[in-house]
Amino acid sequence: MANHKSSIKRIRANETRRLRNRYDAKTMRNALKKFRALNTKEPAVEKLPDMISLIDKLAKKSVIHKNKASNLKSKLMRQTHAMSK
Repeated sequence: MANHKSSIKRIRANETRRLRNRYDAKTMRNALKKFRALNTKEPAVEKLPDMISLIDKLAKKSVIHKNKASNLKSKLMRQTHAMSK
C-alpha cells in the first residue's frame, strides 16, 4: 500500500481515468460495429463525420494511438466510398 497522501490520491485518480478510458474505448468499438453493419451509402455518409470526430477525440486523449486512429478513419472512408447507392 502507498505511504504518501499524494500517491494514494494518484492511485484513485488513475483508477478513475482507467475506467473512463475503458468506457470510451468500448463505446467506440460498438459505434464501429454499428457503422460497419450499414449496407447503403447514404446513412454511412451521414455518420462518417461523427465517427471521425469520435476517433479523433479518443486519439487526442491517448485512449487509442494516433496511428490506430488514422488507420481506422482510412478504413471507414474506404468502406464508405466502396458502398453502392
